[in-house]
Amino acid sequence: MELDIIAHIHTDFSGKFGIPRQSGMIPELTGQIVFTEKYRNTDAIRGLEDFSHLWLLWEFSEAIRDDWSPTVRPPRLGGNARMGVFATRSPFRPNPLGLSCVQLDCVEYTKQKGAILHVCGVDLMDGTPIYDIKPYLPYTDCQPEATGGFTDELSHSLLQVEIPDSLKNTMPSDKLAALYKILEQDPRPSYQKEAERIYAFEFAGVTIRFQVQDTILSVLS
Repeated sequence: MELDIIAHIHTDFSGKFGIPRQSGMIPELTGQIVFTEKYRNTDAIRGLEDFSHLWLLWEFSEAIRDDWSPTVRPPRLGGNARMGVFATRSPFRPNPLGLSCVQLDCVEYTKQKGAILHVCGVDLMDGTPIYDIKPYLPYTDCQPEATGGFTDELSHSLLQVEIPDSLKNTMPSDKLAALYKILEQDPRPSYQKEAERIYAFEFAGVTIRFQVQDTILSVLS
């Protein structure tokens, strides 16, 4: 079976580092879904604006491999414990497919690119190929009694983020709230906790460099 790329999403993440581990964790993170020319038919999204959330089926385009492993090391477990690949959301899968639930903010109709979907709560890298879009259905997709397996035992404490006032002006003002939440959730791999290490990633066209000591994350530049 061959899959067509129906769209690409544009976000503030030029690389994988710093992207939230799951969709919906940071509502301030936005994206724009632009359909490929073949699928720029407004009839294809008729009725979509009536839904608040969407499922995106997409490709881990930076994690394509020729082989696969039945077990992986989830970063949330410190990179040491192994779990079955189908018990995780690891990008290293037999088929590199991802699934995200995002909020539909609005639909913009343009002459050059057709309908553009503006979404919130994204966890995708800029340029990620999208294979399908489906509406989120609360009456069946929401399962309040669901359990989260080994993830239920993981702590979700936030870091205290310190950004000097002199550096806040270097970040677009409409991106600052999202940056705080990205850093609060500790973007470091769980197996890298060296206090002396300086980490860096690109966000909204700005290189963010930071250090973490105990529970305090300090932005250096």
